[in-house]
Amino acid sequence: MGLAALALETNPAFPTYPNRMPDADVTAGLVLPNAAVAMLGKGGAAATLLLIFMAVTSASSAEFIAVSSIFTYDIYQTYFNPTASGRRLIYMAHTSVVVYAILLAGFSTGLYYIGISIGYLYLLMGVIISSAVLPATLTLMWKDQNMIAATLSPILGLASSLIAWLVTAKKEFGDLSVASTGSNNPMLAGNVVALLSPLIYIPILTYAFGPQNYDYKSMLLIRLGDDHDLASSANVDLELVPGAMGLTPEENEKEQANLARASLIAKSLTGFMTLALLILWPMPMYGSGYVFSKKFFTGWVVVGILWLFCSAFCVGLYPLWEGRKSMGNTFGGIIRDLTGRGKPPVRGRRVEGEGTGIEVMVEGEGVGIGSGSEGSGTPKRVDTGTGKGEKGVMGTVAGEKGE
Repeated sequence: MGLAALALETNPAFPTYPNRMPDADVTAGLVLPNAAVAMLGKGGAAATLLLIFMAVTSASSAEFIAVSSIFTYDIYQTYFNPTASGRRLIYMAHTSVVVYAILLAGFSTGLYYIGISIGYLYLLMGVIISSAVLPATLTLMWKDQNMIAATLSPILGLASSLIAWLVTAKKEFGDLSVASTGSNNPMLAGNVVALLSPLIYIPILTYAFGPQNYDYKSMLLIRLGDDHDLASSANVDLELVPGAMGLTPEENEKEQANLARASLIAKSLTGFMTLALLILWPMPMYGSGYVFSKKFFTGWVVVGILWLFCSAFCVGLYPLWEGRKSMGNTFGGIIRDLTGRGKPPVRGRRVEGEGTGIEVMVEGEGVGIGSGSEGSGTPKRVDTGTGKGEKGVMGTVAGEKGE
């Protein structure tokens, strides 16, 4: 859209015609809506509003999930209440979302009123978070990085980047203001230091405190929250919920094999894309001082458009295909509930108890009720397979000889 805005600035349909866009409008993020209005008129403005709304809600949702998960499980359950029930954990997750939403709204409003633009935040984001890129990458790619290096190198990198950013601004402009700290050279210095300083901190911390050779086995010790209180209040048997009772050894072995394969693919693609996009493509062009010809620029634009379509397929369409069965089951269940056409098949349990016989929940259709005398014994759970009663959906059978 940036290239589109540059191409359309001299068109009478462009909102600022015959003038070029002011720098303040560019940093405020108005390039996209102006280009959309020039191409599509009022429809472009509506489409831009919808696009921005969807992007903001999607990003906010991801942040809320991350914050609530970290606070609930990594902080509250780990350090304050290890025996917290499922109901309590959900309450804390909801509370953290509300508190974070209020803080986020207040902070963003404050930034607007003190004159911090979208462009400023976009560049500052690299200064603040880029020091975590290498530690996070090496956590997956290099088993010798230890816990201290993974924990402290982002913090040390952040301190270094802030120093480089502010010192450069002070030295170049003589003061620290929104204009001076938001200019190109200070932001460039902060971003570069943030990204590359962990290259110094990680080896020093790793070999000073010893390589860890981490194998992720400790991740298997992470326990799920106890949801029995929620299940009982909703009259739901956790044994009937797929995945609620954990994986069998065979299923776990298959899952680990799938994870190992996915890990290899992800690591290979990450290494290739990093090498291609950060070194092989841009650096030779920058070093040679090459000026785009018309044909080369046309090819550049075509590749960019193809990349966008590829990204749209991978992010927007492929997940729909991959989750088609789950979505089909979900919508099928919704339709059955709304139309009253019955319940989906379930896998159940058998419980033997003194004097009361055996309770069986059977897959299929039917209710069979009978009596019997062989119902004593220790309660146990078995999978029932499939079967049909004669009159309904759930079967309750008393005793081994019940009908």
